[in-house]
Amino acid sequence: MNHINAIVKRELSSYFATPIAYVFIVIFLIMSGVFAFYLGNLYERGQADLMPFFNFHPWLYLFLVPAVAMRLWSEERNSGNIELLMTLPVKKMDWVLGKFLAAWLFVAVALVLTFPLVISVNYLGDPDNGLIVASYLGSLLLAGGFLAIGSCISAATKNQVIAFILTVVICFLFLLAGFPMVLNFFKAFAPQFIVDAIASTSFLTHFDSITKGVLDLGDVCYFGIMIAVWLYATSIVIDIKKGN
Repeated sequence: MNHINAIVKRELSSYFATPIAYVFIVIFLIMSGVFAFYLGNLYERGQADLMPFFNFHPWLYLFLVPAVAMRLWSEERNSGNIELLMTLPVKKMDWVLGKFLAAWLFVAVALVLTFPLVISVNYLGDPDNGLIVASYLGSLLLAGGFLAIGSCISAATKNQVIAFILTVVICFLFLLAGFPMVLNFFKAFAPQFIVDAIASTSFLTHFDSITKGVLDLGDVCYFGIMIAVWLYATSIVIDIKKGN
């Protein structure tokens, strides 16, 4: 655990050692505002809630989170540091968890900085703050799922651009899996249990459920399992690449 804490501190401080972290946070805050106010009509709806803000998070994360994840392992592999890291007396899984948690904390910091929106809707009306808290939790879990996928893809390539593109594509597929258009396509030839299985793999299905205030244990477990599976896959990919 001490190793993981040390890695998290090292990685988190490295984010804020460069202007990239601040650029990311500024872009995140600006895009959140644009989506919420201009596309979601946050004020014009006349309702004291943050649904327009959270509705766009899956699509906002689709590009911003892979941008954070692409450097997790690609940078270490490209610079040759990964061989050094693997020779240190630290478990490989500690590195995987430490790097992932640091990136997740970084996204959480960006998310926390949207607190003026919460203050605004509380000032203007009487929102359901329990729903807002649940939506923030869903948003954070969604970001964790994207980051875990990005970690695995980043471990597979030295090229950060390739890692970014592949992560976007895979995350997009996990979002699309719950779309009616996609499910109707499979209904044409696949049994219902397969259609239900495909729908259950969608990030969007579970995220929407949480943002509606239904904090079901199944949805939380879904994100937990997705994160665990992709992080385990990251450790396998590192082993394979080390062998190569």
